[in-house]
Amino acid sequence: MHVMRGIESTHDGFVASSRKRFVKKASPEKDLESLCTEIEKGSRLYLAKGITLLESTKQSDKLLGQEVLTKLLPKTGKCIRIGITGVPGAGKSTFIEAFGLMLADRGHKVAVLAIDPSSTLTGGSILGDKTRMEELARHKNAFIRPSPSAGTLGGVHKKTRETMLLCEAAGYDVILIETVGVGQGETIVRGMVDYFLLLVLTGAGDELQGMKKGIMELTDGVVVHKNDGSNMPLVKKTVREYKRILHMLQPTSPGWTSTAQPVSSIERTGLQEVWETVLAFRQAMQENNYWDTRRQLQTKDWFHAMIRDHLIDSFFAEAGRKSQVKGLEQELMEGNVTVTSAVDRLFSS
Repeated sequence: MHVMRGIESTHDGFVASSRKRFVKKASPEKDLESLCTEIEKGSRLYLAKGITLLESTKQSDKLLGQEVLTKLLPKTGKCIRIGITGVPGAGKSTFIEAFGLMLADRGHKVAVLAIDPSSTLTGGSILGDKTRMEELARHKNAFIRPSPSAGTLGGVHKKTRETMLLCEAAGYDVILIETVGVGQGETIVRGMVDYFLLLVLTGAGDELQGMKKGIMELTDGVVVHKNDGSNMPLVKKTVREYKRILHMLQPTSPGWTSTAQPVSSIERTGLQEVWETVLAFRQAMQENNYWDTRRQLQTKDWFHAMIRDHLIDSFFAEAGRKSQVKGLEQELMEGNVTVTSAVDRLFSS
């Protein structure tokens, strides 16, 4: 029995290899079973390989990834999913590392799915999450996966949901999803997490001038960050302002009043209080039977979103569609046709 030191993707499934040399081809069924078993055992290496399959654009890899996910689906759902957003400079990565380290040190298994802006040329991640969270990345109870947005609305990778499920199957009981903090990405992340956290800086009144009311209405909690040094009096004032604002908004989760809390990731203060709030939220949602209901509704919404994505992909995959769209775009810009007429022509041909 040979030892599997690596896994190489092929059209036939996985091939066991040693020192990156082809040694022996195992059956696809056996390799699939081995991959699932290692993920269940909590192997970060095999978890990363499983996620790579899900994110692959290669059809054979995608099919294998779905087989892995289907086999592991009964092992999912036993975690707390927390979405974290905030304006640029709010310190999301600093907060996530401090918060994640606190939980990991206490025995929790923490997965961080950091959604990166993509290079417009390569589609790859241009932010080094493991560089930004060096200490957390080294922790035995943590797993960090940067995911390129690849042009997806709001910077949320379309495979983030499936990645989250694989992490749950690997035994991670806290999953933190960091957004780029711009546009409509917050709405998408709100639709895949249990608890949605907004990081802000001092000066709530000024900041809210440029902040959409809709983002505030999505949040289950607000962290006023960088509560240290000479900034502490301003943070205290900002916390009061946000509490007043949140009290006037319609809560995003039934039976829950969102609140604001001061945190210093540098001095590691306020982190325990944030975690206690998350646990209180989970208890409240479970008591009013909304915890599971929300997840079921999120899965249904995900299904419909995938249908729309598939329809769009299928449409543009048809012969001549891209050139047809390009021609109509030119007519629209020249003012020779209305948008409605252009769309009618697309679907009548």
